[in-house]
Amino acid sequence: MSSRPRPGLALLLLCFLLPGSEQICPSVCMCTADTLSCASSGLSRLPRNMPSSPLTLDLSYNHMSMLVPRGFASMPRLETLRITHNQLTSLGPDVFYNASGLRHLDLSSNKLRVMEQHYFQGLWRLEELVLFNNQITLVEGATLNGLRSLKKVYFSLNQITDFPFFSIREHSHPFLTMLDLSSNRLASLPWEDVKALPGTVQRGLFLHNNTLLCDCSLYGMFWHWEMKGFDSLKDFYEDYMCTVRGDSRSIIHFLRQRRVFQNCTVGKSQSLQATVLLSNLVIFEGERASMDCYTSLGTKDPWYVWLTPGQGYMNQSAANDSLISVFANGTLEIPAARLNDSGLYVCTAVDQQQMVNATREFNLTVVRPPAETFSTGYTTLLGCAVTTVLILMYLYLTPCQCGCCSPPGPPADPVSVYSPVAYGGVPPAGGPEEQGLQRGQSRRVAFLEPLMIEQNQNGRTKGNETTLPVQWCWDNAVMNETAFLDGVLKWVDMKKQQKNPSV
Repeated sequence: MSSRPRPGLALLLLCFLLPGSEQICPSVCMCTADTLSCASSGLSRLPRNMPSSPLTLDLSYNHMSMLVPRGFASMPRLETLRITHNQLTSLGPDVFYNASGLRHLDLSSNKLRVMEQHYFQGLWRLEELVLFNNQITLVEGATLNGLRSLKKVYFSLNQITDFPFFSIREHSHPFLTMLDLSSNRLASLPWEDVKALPGTVQRGLFLHNNTLLCDCSLYGMFWHWEMKGFDSLKDFYEDYMCTVRGDSRSIIHFLRQRRVFQNCTVGKSQSLQATVLLSNLVIFEGERASMDCYTSLGTKDPWYVWLTPGQGYMNQSAANDSLISVFANGTLEIPAARLNDSGLYVCTAVDQQQMVNATREFNLTVVRPPAETFSTGYTTLLGCAVTTVLILMYLYLTPCQCGCCSPPGPPADPVSVYSPVAYGGVPPAGGPEEQGLQRGQSRRVAFLEPLMIEQNQNGRTKGNETTLPVQWCWDNAVMNETAFLDGVLKWVDMKKQQKNPSV
């Protein structure tokens, strides 16, 4: 006997497996794929039937004064929770039950007063805890216990007078890099506990805008942090204050005004200052600037740190700028100095065993190189020299272009010579003997014109005369004016005889 499936039973089973009521978005909220935003909705308590899928829940700008226990138990995937700008005064037990996946918790701008040790139990994945701008006066010793994944904690803008530094150690908070306690009411700090903090926590410890008590332990601790170039000091250099003997009227910005610490004795967290050496260095832009750190400190292997105008504090391990280098002997080098590199460079050599330091200062001035001036007199003189050489080359070193430059024999026929210098190109005449007498007196350029031999009526030349080819050359014959005139007269007579042979 076969059995048929019952539709009613299947439908009932489907309703149990897929309860649709849990996935309904509250009417006052806005739901997306992984975000539930109920900000500025006028809520005084958590909305009911919140979906379980969101990774982010925003409850900011509401009027909630309390959170019910297990209020987020139905949201196991929740990673980011923002409940800022509400009226929360405390957190009840088991508020974050089943919400161990939280990574970012923001409870800023509420009215929380005491951070009890059970508030954040179970949040072992929490990375960022934001509690600034509350009314917190006390943080219990075990408040941050169990928060092993914690990276950043913000306690600024509260009224904290004491903080459990002893609860933060390398093994308990291996990833913690920022602890913001600025703008509170811290007066005295347990410096032994502070010095025992992990190095990463000390580098990210913000204590500005607290009226601390001025003493040698305070100065010694901050002096070491300053030498190491901690950003927490460089970024808020003007905001570190202390009071003399607890008098609120005697507030001192102790990183600027250090005279109050001049009577501090040598201790483990304090160092005395030795002689200061000052030098002036002036170089041109683009040149190499090398500044040594030779001081009066007679230590074998001191520790060097430089204070530069543009880069702040630098040492050999922290000099990651390719434009500035710090060497093991303390020398600071700028391969190609720029105009904005000008300023005061201070090197401090520290003897960490004897807790004594000495300072070397350089006042570096980078100037532009002098511009090359244009010399008119030098250019004129050079032009005259070049012109003179060209003229001499033109007159004496001109190459011969034809065979007539060789010493000519007695001319068989008169030739016509033209000079471009005198008489509009009329050439001198005369034999080699006359030309030899005139050598050394003057020199001219001449062109030889070939004779146009008269032909007979039958087209033949007379006698054994030949027609010379057309050619030109430079005449090296030298003559005086008298020889030149004689040559002209002879040339004229020759022309007359050719036209009238009977004369």
